[in-house]
Parts: sequence; structure tokens; C-alpha cells
Amino acid sequence: MDTEFLPISGEDLRRRGWQACDIILITGDAYVDHPSYGAAIISRVLENAGFKVGIIAQPDWRRADDFLTLGRPRLFFGITAGNLDSMLSNYTSMKKPRRKDEYSPGGVGSRRPNRATIVYANRVRELFPDTPIVLGGIEASLRRLAHYCWWGDEVRRSLLADAKADILVYGMGEKATVEIAARLRQGEDIKDLTGIRGTVIIRNTIDTVQDYISIPSFEDVKADKQKFNEAFRLTYLESDPVRGKTIIQKHANRFAIQYPPSEPLTTEEMDRIYELPYTRAWHPVYNSQGGIPGFETVRFSIISHRGCAGECNFCSLFAHQGRIIQSRSKDSILREARLVASRKDFKGTITDLGGPTANLYGADCHRWKSEGACRDKQCMMPRQCRNLKVGYDESVTIWNEMMKIPKVKHLFIASGLRYDLLIEKSAGSYLEALCRNHVSGQLKVAPEHAVDKVLKIMNKSDLKTYEAFVKKFNETNRSLSKRQYLVNYFITAHPGTKLDDAFQLALYLAKHRIQPEQIQDFIPLPMTVSGCMYYTETHPMTGEKLYVPKSLRDRQMQRALLQYGQRKNKKMIHAALKQLGRLDLEDYFRCRSRPQAPHRTYSPHRES
Repeated sequence: MDTEFLPISGEDLRRRGWQACDIILITGDAYVDHPSYGAAIISRVLENAGFKVGIIAQPDWRRADDFLTLGRPRLFFGITAGNLDSMLSNYTSMKKPRRKDEYSPGGVGSRRPNRATIVYANRVRELFPDTPIVLGGIEASLRRLAHYCWWGDEVRRSLLADAKADILVYGMGEKATVEIAARLRQGEDIKDLTGIRGTVIIRNTIDTVQDYISIPSFEDVKADKQKFNEAFRLTYLESDPVRGKTIIQKHANRFAIQYPPSEPLTTEEMDRIYELPYTRAWHPVYNSQGGIPGFETVRFSIISHRGCAGECNFCSLFAHQGRIIQSRSKDSILREARLVASRKDFKGTITDLGGPTANLYGADCHRWKSEGACRDKQCMMPRQCRNLKVGYDESVTIWNEMMKIPKVKHLFIASGLRYDLLIEKSAGSYLEALCRNHVSGQLKVAPEHAVDKVLKIMNKSDLKTYEAFVKKFNETNRSLSKRQYLVNYFITAHPGTKLDDAFQLALYLAKHRIQPEQIQDFIPLPMTVSGCMYYTETHPMTGEKLYVPKSLRDRQMQRALLQYGQRKNKKMIHAALKQLGRLDLEDYFRCRSRPQAPHRTYSPHRES
């Protein structure tokens, strides 16, 4: 079905016969109208609710022109930094400016400012002083209260205060944003909007707020790391849409008020959102600029669910999407697959069907709806809770039916999988179906490390669990007469990781001839447990003191050890081994780094 892009210029408004937009969304990403882009989802949800919506994508913040192109909206400006935190988008893990930006035309960097949400909001406030400003997106979501910012090595106050905006939407945001728009349309003043789930506001008084928890103030958490831990722990424990309470944090003589998270979307609501009339393309204005590189990886992908019950300590998904899984119906997913397959540019491959964790589609717990996620127990650690039911049968049914759709030749599962769930007997038929038809030769998994004490700090399964999965994966492929490999993701310099731990991981990789391309240098994201550990050097839940590798040299040595096969790392590996008193193994690492076929470098436990 053909559909129109939303207006991006005055000419677009005139063509539609609009005098003004009700809402203008400003995004740090290029305008891509696809449900993998947050701004696209919010714009289509608002449109579906009867609002006139315009888009300003990647405005030049140094000039006023781009912010004026659609005029003044009747209701509000909505502002997001885009699909990524702008600091993460602009800087590498070594704090060097990135040259490329996958969400920008031609992949060119420097198209969005640092702290984009604040910069855009301040520009809008300067140009339209009386127009309400609503913040959203992952940058705002993770910085909604006082937080540690790694890039500036400082504790900053709520982003809402620095942006001088009226209200901040956290989480995925559809329900809260529509409620804000509806109440403003009914004539309410932006300053009177209180009690909206999934939002944060700042007020001079809390006299009317009930049933809340006060956490240490911005001033306290800035001055005292233990107060920072206390504030983080309390906020984390209340981040549940069913049992969570309002959080209040004082900022000087004002109060940041975080209302409980939005209620999880129902299956019917998820279906409606993902079946809205997206064009599923970048805006034509980018054609001459080389398009949007990041879109190519999701152009023919389908989102089946939201949320992650894994609670990896370094991951921001818990803080943003929540722990309760929200899944679409089989029929809705298949309708989208037929729509994708009917496109002229479709070449036969659906590149992914999944979410934050592919094998959590359809996952459910009987307690989620009435009691929320458990406060004192996790769904998957130290092992899968017996109350967590995973939708493997439904997934396989969807895969089989999708493959019957005309023009669909391949369906691959490219989203990451929780391998600790796949070692269970109940996962046997799922893993067999996955390996038989839906792995493109390489399957992504994230063991992250090989030292159990580090894995425990990360809140990841132990090494034995990973090795049990590797064995099962290899056995399954042998039974199918297939040669398929694992793409392993590892993290260096995570809190609690000493140089010797990195050395032990490097020995493990060398022994099994794994030469990982996919290395993530740990970056402490706001509102993650690991980010809190990095700043305070203490586990916020247990009080355990931790060694934290913070120096650039320490981080470089840990990474070099893991990528022992790269010639550029020779000097740093020598320095690391010398510091460890293990120069006797320098030749061993050199020997184990013989060139191999690229896809084989990911194959664990393969000796040659």
C-alpha cells in the first residue's frame, strides 16, 4: 500500500492544505519512516490519533532556519536525539569523535550536536518561548533523573532541567505522548499535566503528590557516591508498571517527579502500532546523498516483540523498554511479512524477525499482569524461573507460515538470542528449526566473558552454560549436516574486570582459536547497573567494592589481549603481558593468530 511521508517543509503543508501542524517532532536521526525508528512510530501513532504531525530531521542547530521551516505547532514540539544517545552516536568507546553516523545521510558524521536533546530544546525555547516542549527517546529516557555522564565524567541533573522543557516521556512512549496531546487539545495547560504514567515533570512543590518514594537529591548524589547508589537502587526497584511508585528527587529548591512507567501494551495495541501506514523507506530528499546506511540492516526486518527479562547489568533495555515482554499476534506479524514481500524492492529475504532478544517472543509469566515483575527475583538468573513461559511453538509456527508467503525465500533470525534458554530440553525443537532454516551461516550470541566472577557482576550466565549451548548448537548442526558458526560478542573493561581477567579470557579465546571481530569496550550508560558500578566502584545492589578499569591504558590493554590476532595490537599485548609477568606466552598468542577463513574465526571449540 502506498502512503505519504509526513510533512517536512512549508511546501508539504500547503500541498496537504494545512495551515499549521498540531505537533512537530524534531529528531537527531534522518527521517526514515519505518517502525524500527522511534520518531516514525510516535509520529504515526499521533497521526492515527487524529493529530497533524510534521517532522524536522537533523536540524542545523547553529542556525534558526531549520527550526522555523514548519512554523509554530498548535500543541507542542516533541524532541528526541534519535535512536541512540547522541554522545554514544558521536564518540567511540575511547572518547574519540566518530567519523560515521549510520543514521545520517551517506553515513556522514557530525550531523547532530552533543547532548542533542538539550541543544534542540534550548533552540526551540529561544525561537518559540511560549510553545510547550515534550522530550522523548532513549537519550531522555536514560537521563530522566540525576545521572552519571561518562563523557563528561560528572553527575548531571535531570535532562528535563537542562533542556528547560515542560515534560519528559520515558520508555517507548506511545501512550504517554498521545495522552499529552489529547489533554492539550482539550485545552489543558502544559503546566497542569500531572499524573501521566511514563512521564517526568519538575515542580516547585509536591503537596498534591501521593504514594511516592523520595530518593537522595541531585546535590546529595553529586557529592556522595553512596547516596548515588541508594538513589539508583530505589529507582531500579520501582521501575515496574504494576507495582512501581512515583519517584521524587529534589533538585535545589525544585522537585523532579517521575510517575510510574506506562502500562505494557496489549497484543492488540502492539498489532495496531506496527501495522500503521509506514512508507518503510527513507525520505526521498536523501536519495542524492547516498541514503541512510543504518536503514539497510532493518529495511526488510520485522519487530515481533518488546522488552527483555534478561536484566544484563550493562544493558539499557531494562530502563527503557522494561522487563515485561509485549508480543504481537501471529496474524499481525504474518500480515506485515506479506506487506514486506509485496514491495518492489524486496529480493526474497526477511533479514530478521525479533526484538531485543529473539527467543523471548511470546514469553509470559502469570504474575506480570496482576503483580508485575518480581521485586526480589529475576526471570532468568541464576537460571530460568519456572514461571517464565517462552513461546517457542508459536515462533516456529510463524516461521513455517512465513516461508509459505509468495516471494519469501529466506527468513533469518538476526536478533541476539539468550543461549542460556536454548540449553533447556523445551528448546530442542526451536533450536533445530532455527538451525535448519533460519541461520544465515552465523548465529549471534553474547557470552561477554569467560571468567565466572566477571560474568556474575555482569549478571550473565556462567561459562559452563555457554559451553553447554555451544555443544548443543554443534550437535544440532551435525544432525542437520550443516556447517554453521557462532558470532560471539565480548565486553572488555567492564567493572570488576582486572587485567588478569582479560588475560584469562584471551587464553580461552586463543585456545579455541576464536579471533573476535565484535569487541565492545564497556561504556557506562546512564541508568544501568554497570554504569552505576563504574562511577561508584561499588555494586549498588550488594554493596560489594569493585575494581574498575578507568585509565585509557588499562582499557587498551584489555582490548588488545582479546584481539590478539591483530598486528596493530602487538605493542600493547607486550605491555600487558609484561605487567602480568607472562611474557613467556607472547609466542603462544602469536602462534594462535594464524590467518583463517573469516567466518571460521567465530567458530568456538574448533581446533585446526
